[in-house]
Amino acid sequence: MHNKIYTPDEVAAFLKISKHTVYELIKRGELAAFKVGKKMRIEERELNRLKTGEMPVEANHSQSIQLRLAGSHDFLVESFVQYVSKEDFDISIQPSYIGSLEGLMELYKGRCDIAAVHLLDPVSKTYNLPFIQQLFVHEKITVMRLAAREQGLITAAGNPKNMKGFNDLVRNDLIFVNRQKGSGTRFLLDTILSEKKINPLVINGYEHEEWTHLSAASHISSGNADVTFGIKTAASRLNLHFIPAAVEQFDLIFKWTQQNEIALQHIIDLLQLTSFREYINALEGYDDSQFGRITYDSRKWEV
Repeated sequence: MHNKIYTPDEVAAFLKISKHTVYELIKRGELAAFKVGKKMRIEERELNRLKTGEMPVEANHSQSIQLRLAGSHDFLVESFVQYVSKEDFDISIQPSYIGSLEGLMELYKGRCDIAAVHLLDPVSKTYNLPFIQQLFVHEKITVMRLAAREQGLITAAGNPKNMKGFNDLVRNDLIFVNRQKGSGTRFLLDTILSEKKINPLVINGYEHEEWTHLSAASHISSGNADVTFGIKTAASRLNLHFIPAAVEQFDLIFKWTQQNEIALQHIIDLLQLTSFREYINALEGYDDSQFGRITYDSRKWEV
């Protein structure tokens, strides 16, 4: 008997459900699917099995594909890595939180598959694309918007030192905690200080560097410092005071190779077509209005 093959759209129409629900069924292992190139397909017998309520047959998977991610530390990126790893996708992501600039360079050198980046170009006042277009001239690159997020000054609950803005950072009674060189947050801070003509060398604690938002904010929570510059989510998690300063664009950068193209396409499908967006809504300080938007894709210029 001929076994027909269906697309997710056809399955959705047949079952009178949304395409997103079809992808959720696939993600949960309730509907088996396979890849043809970059497209997902479902066999007719699998569709019939789902209709009759039979249990799915456990697939005989080959060795799991491991992707490497490098770049900025972010709570949303942590959620993304965990989301992929905890599900039966036969894909795992090994993260390395080394900062936006270092992550982009690792991608450029071919040492990772995905970079998590939020780098402000001080000239154009745009995020990420100016750096990407300069570095990746011939490579196949896709840039996906993950979220916009709020950056600002983080102080103790109640703002006991009565901080109002960046000009207060030069006060003698304040101790500052910085982020490491190469991080997008440090890049943004130094740009703001330059625009306001504030000499960073007179900021008490400017040389004290931490590698994550939470570790920097924890110094404020413990009383070891008075102020840091970071994302609203870190302040919210530790019940600290937040003074908003900027909204930045946080992107995932995918570099395509013959070895990773199927896995990367699957990752993009998971982000765009499943319930991952709920993770953004659960975190304070993020805007998901452009989530999943492809802002740059050099593959479309292939001949």
